[in-house]
Amino acid sequence: MIEQDVLDAGLGDADDDDFDLDEAFDSQLPDNRYLDRELSWLAFNQRVLELAEDPFVPLLERANFLAIFASNLDEFFMVRVAGLKRRIVTGLAVPTNVGRSPQEVLADISAEAHRLQLRHADVWLNQVKPALAEAGISVVGWDELDDADRERLSDYFHAQVFPVLMPLAVDPAHPFPYISGLSLNLAIRIRNARTGRQEFARLKVPPMLPRFVQVSDGESGVRYVRLEELISNHLGDLFPGMEILDHHAFRLTRNEDVVIEEDETENLIQALEAELLRRRFGPPIRLEVGDDMDELTLDLLLKELDITAQEVYRIPGPLDLRGLFDLARIDRPDLHYTPHVPTTAVAFQPGDNNERADIFASIRKGDVLVHHPYESFATSVQAFLEQAARDPHVLAIKQTLYRTSGDSPIVQALIDAAEAGKQVLALVEVKARFDEAANIVWARKLEKAGVHVVYGLVGLKTHCKLALVIREEDGVLRHYSHVGTGNYNPKTSRIYEDFGLFTVDPVVGRDLTRLFNELSGYAIEKKFKRLLVAPLHLRKGLLRHIEKERRNALAGKPSGIRIKVNSMVDEQIIDALYRASQAGVPVDVWVRGICSLKPGVPGMSENITVRSILGRYLEHSRIFAFHNQGDPQVYIGSADMMHRNLDRRVEALVRVVAPAHIAALTELFDRAMSDKTSSWWLGPDGEWTRHHLDESGKPLTDLQDRTMMSVQRRRRARAVR
Repeated sequence: MIEQDVLDAGLGDADDDDFDLDEAFDSQLPDNRYLDRELSWLAFNQRVLELAEDPFVPLLERANFLAIFASNLDEFFMVRVAGLKRRIVTGLAVPTNVGRSPQEVLADISAEAHRLQLRHADVWLNQVKPALAEAGISVVGWDELDDADRERLSDYFHAQVFPVLMPLAVDPAHPFPYISGLSLNLAIRIRNARTGRQEFARLKVPPMLPRFVQVSDGESGVRYVRLEELISNHLGDLFPGMEILDHHAFRLTRNEDVVIEEDETENLIQALEAELLRRRFGPPIRLEVGDDMDELTLDLLLKELDITAQEVYRIPGPLDLRGLFDLARIDRPDLHYTPHVPTTAVAFQPGDNNERADIFASIRKGDVLVHHPYESFATSVQAFLEQAARDPHVLAIKQTLYRTSGDSPIVQALIDAAEAGKQVLALVEVKARFDEAANIVWARKLEKAGVHVVYGLVGLKTHCKLALVIREEDGVLRHYSHVGTGNYNPKTSRIYEDFGLFTVDPVVGRDLTRLFNELSGYAIEKKFKRLLVAPLHLRKGLLRHIEKERRNALAGKPSGIRIKVNSMVDEQIIDALYRASQAGVPVDVWVRGICSLKPGVPGMSENITVRSILGRYLEHSRIFAFHNQGDPQVYIGSADMMHRNLDRRVEALVRVVAPAHIAALTELFDRAMSDKTSSWWLGPDGEWTRHHLDESGKPLTDLQDRTMMSVQRRRRARAVR
């Protein structure tokens, strides 16, 4: 267990300037200097929705963004809204980051979420769906089908759907059934033909069946009907002898956030498995219904589900548009983004005879910085670990695993290494939200293969992305290190933008060795040379760098701060950036999601610029760059500027030292912040404005397309040499 006095340890050798941080924080800042984090998250999801509205985005990609919006909003309710409600119910409610009560914030969330869900439904019904129909992909209603279509669909229904349906009656002998979270259901009112008595039944739409059932595929295009509509038009087969009075779709969202109470003696895996069972029965927090649902049915649901009218969302269209993920996979290249084929990083490309690259030899020549998904994960990170597993000179592999796939070649490489007799340590974070069950499964698979599996430190999530390979070379042990910004997941590496640094620098190797010893044993390391590590050093280290830039600006010296993160929420970091801005430091913040910082406020943040970029890839890397009077201090790593990352997680940033790598990161930032690049700009009022067209109405430069072109040019340039 990390003791509290250690949490206040200094930065150590990573930065030996002796600044008094308390002295630096003596200037006054206004009280209303933050944006509400929950509303900022909803603003992020609105940016996703704006991509679905963009006619310049390929049509099936627009459908995909509609599905992403729906999936994002589900998770927001299951975690963020659920957390607010839990704190209110338990009496632990504290003011939010803007000083408002959770009850007030919940009311704001409800109003904004209602607005966004209506806009989301409108984009599908009035923009994307009609455009798809024009392109030959139609989602039709039952009344648009002819007799031949209906007969084919009826055959499909009886053969593939009817056998798995489970209608549940609700009457004195049958209590109201449990409604699982995120399931799509039909509320059905029926009348007994003999007695004339009205009854209620619930029918779950089977989630394992295709949401969009193909009707026909001909020269005029392909047509689909929604599964719930197919079922609705065959209810007579499910309730023979009954009169179907009415039916309506509904969908419930439950609290699915996992809360684990840890102590040193508890078996974390067993505690987590028990909590995952409880998750299925979390309290309801949102009820979505069709806007045509009658009051009688709605009142019954409100009563039985114990939910309030504020938590009801009437949707003028189909519920659960996550189903569009399937539709977006239709093989129509003309309606998708032009494919980007990841290249092999120049340093790892095969030799002249096209033989397999020696990853270790390449790293020995100098640090290698890889940019995913533009540069291949398979031929860099995966190849690194697979070569380590095969290499007889490799003695040990140590790695953190936060999220990966069960069939991952990364997991297989660790298993192969263990079975080959190597020492293998896997630090598995089983508390990775919504991946808990999967992580437990493959953690046990690793254990059975002889891998030493540990689960990190009590009270902290291990979020850092680290791999260390120990190799014997001429009687000397050499450390090959990888520090990344993203997970060791081959699947998400194709759509997540991330960086990874490979190095044979013994300083980094010793840093990682010490950190792994701390994570797997009882060592408490106070100093690292080329790493900044949370929760011990990271916050204080970043504050020192920010303060150094502030002092340089006050002294009339060049200064500058650039930060790329997923979320910018931490008040202490934000206040430090405000003070740097007040001193004249130019601050660029590139954020994907939540941003509680208010840029452009006179006297406080007029030197701060905040931009956001969303596109085909999920911007996921974290970069921290400080001018440092022309000797740039640049870090990449896993940490966002949030309380949990800085105080309750093990995070790691590594300093990038190669001039070419610093130049590449600087060039990327220059492009991202350029007025000629498509992006969203944050204003002091918290409003995000999209800048994606030039004066003539043509699209501005797409950063991700431009980056892919640059990476491919580098590869071609090497090929000609």
